[in-house]
Amino acid sequence: MLLFTSRRTTRPAAAALLAACALTLSACGSPEHKDGAKEAPGKSARVTDATGTAVTVPAAPRRVVALSEMDLDSALALGVKPVGLTAGRGQHGAPGYLADRAKGIPVVGAVTGPDIEKVIRSRPDVILAGQTADAQVLQQLRKIAPTVVTIDRAKDWKKALTLTGRALGRADRAEKFLASYDEKAAALKKDLGSRAGARVSVARYSAKGTAVMQQGVFISDLLKDLGFGRPGVQNQKGEGHSTPISDENLRQIDGDWLFIGTLSRTGPDAGLLEKLAGKPAYRQLKAVRYKHVTVIDGSKWTSLGGAEAAVSTLGDIRKAMAK
Repeated sequence: MLLFTSRRTTRPAAAALLAACALTLSACGSPEHKDGAKEAPGKSARVTDATGTAVTVPAAPRRVVALSEMDLDSALALGVKPVGLTAGRGQHGAPGYLADRAKGIPVVGAVTGPDIEKVIRSRPDVILAGQTADAQVLQQLRKIAPTVVTIDRAKDWKKALTLTGRALGRADRAEKFLASYDEKAAALKKDLGSRAGARVSVARYSAKGTAVMQQGVFISDLLKDLGFGRPGVQNQKGEGHSTPISDENLRQIDGDWLFIGTLSRTGPDAGLLEKLAGKPAYRQLKAVRYKHVTVIDGSKWTSLGGAEAAVSTLGDIRKAMAK
């Protein structure tokens, strides 16, 4: 069984569905307007995705599947509500900060990969494949609909939004969104005054312990836009998305300001931050002693991120620091 299919989906079943999709364009590859009318044939655009692959997409896609948190974020920022999404990191559905806007969108996979059968049943005319690198998965997705890998190795949300704008025929909206973000970031940086040069620490807490966000991830790029410094290892590029630290090394999350959260305040993560607050090593942190700690939504700050996450995070920082 392939890792990217559901446990109930056998390889023959997936192959049969792929064959049916290929034979029945009206079911899987032909965009429809809300009134059910088919889009006029021949209207298409050519985009080069994050892997350098040229992909022909409908000029105005109507049924978009988003296979990463950043794809969902980008699509919603551009005014497109996907017909399928993959669950966010540590989530059962969309990331918490997008939950209301993504309400009703079927889940077609998880962070580990898409469920091919569910993707087929969503009848996409474009698939936003996030950072999917598995050649076999991409091959199957491309048999369903034009598939665009949107996230490069740098995981740059701005580049991803620009590419997604081209893939969805909304390049102008992407450009305007980025211009608006730049204005908001510049205004916040000005309003922070002397605090603009502060050392800011970002950490995520879970049942496994504390992890810090190093360079090369969404939140670190955003903090760089604001001119913030980072303490200790957070100035270095990490090997993975986040770097775990032991309770004995909690001082590594100290800074002038600390933003810390969990991926979810319910389920296994419920009450964890309260337990952390009771640890002597945590109470000794300078940021804690000066009451410069803000509890954050980890699904927004410490996951893959995106355009809407960026603007919302600017708001969080303004509320916490620009007083």
